[in-house]
Amino acid sequence: QALAGSGVPVPAVYAWEPQRRLALFERVAGSAAIDKLQDTRQQRAVMEDFIDAVARLHQLQPEDLGLDDVLGSHELSARECALDDLEAQLEGFVTFLADYMDPLLTYAVQWLRRFAPDSVQRVCLVQGDTGPVNFMFEGDRVTALVDWEWGHWGDPMEDLGNICVREFWNPSGGLEGLFQRYAQKSGLRYQRDAAMYYRVQQNTRGMIPIHAACQSRGMRESMAWYLAYRYIGDRSTCEALAEAMGVTVARPELPDDAAESEPLVEAILTGLQRDLLPDLQTDFSRARAGDLGMLVACLERRQRYAGALQQDDAADIAGLLGRSPQEPTQGLATLCTAIEQGGLDDAALINVLARRAYREEWLHRPLAALYPARRWSAID
Repeated sequence: QALAGSGVPVPAVYAWEPQRRLALFERVAGSAAIDKLQDTRQQRAVMEDFIDAVARLHQLQPEDLGLDDVLGSHELSARECALDDLEAQLEGFVTFLADYMDPLLTYAVQWLRRFAPDSVQRVCLVQGDTGPVNFMFEGDRVTALVDWEWGHWGDPMEDLGNICVREFWNPSGGLEGLFQRYAQKSGLRYQRDAAMYYRVQQNTRGMIPIHAACQSRGMRESMAWYLAYRYIGDRSTCEALAEAMGVTVARPELPDDAAESEPLVEAILTGLQRDLLPDLQTDFSRARAGDLGMLVACLERRQRYAGALQQDDAADIAGLLGRSPQEPTQGLATLCTAIEQGGLDDAALINVLARRAYREEWLHRPLAALYPARRWSAID
């Protein structure tokens, strides 16, 4: 409602019922699947129209939108812009995180606090989770920005970092020249370091609930997809940290996995593919059967390779800390404690975390295949 008539394309709000918090929106023409476009010229035209819409959003004056009663005061410091939503996410998952030892999340949160930008050009309304596929388009034009649940006052560079993350998961022709175009259209400086910071911030903020979901039991959603997000997301977080810090990461050597599968595993996978899938009647049941097959394949890979990979992780941790943990889980806890205490060399630590992430993604390759060849697009 606040953005209606602002020049930022959003769906019209036809009705709002405050007691149950129900909204009735206009049905907007078009598609969100920009990553599926085969016409690269159209894809680029849509992305340029999208970045123009983001520039218009960031030009709006907060005091003109009348949203302080919804979003709180827009008078924020640069540090509050950088950390408020992260701290809210940590608070929301405080019970889970109290007993969860993950060195990458531990370091990423510490890193975000240490390197939070010390200045902000202006505070504006940011979509907070913007980029492909969180807008609709038809032809060459964006018809609506959608999915505003993370909308808040913040640093405009946060949305540029978000665009990087969403383009990683939904490749849409790359980002070359788009942020320079944003600067021309918005009148704001494109701050590459800040965009890279927010690339890490968005990944970290998003991976906290993903890690929590991967530890849950009996979930209704597809565990296969959550695990794919986790292992690819962890690796991409490490790569974003490395690029932000100017660190070169040495990829680890990985086992030879040419051996045949266990006969029992082959029997399960063959039974799923040959005997069950053809007779399943719905897209949902067929998708879930495929997910189960990937989980079975990953369980076998864990049985076959996890021990050796954990030993490699332990050796990396020992080299970093100068002492050997007694067993792998103790090593992760010891590393988390060392990170919290501070003083570790960032480049060496990022290498240890990245090598572990590469191993984990390789170990769960059947799941990672859900998002093949995901790489960060260059930002100039």
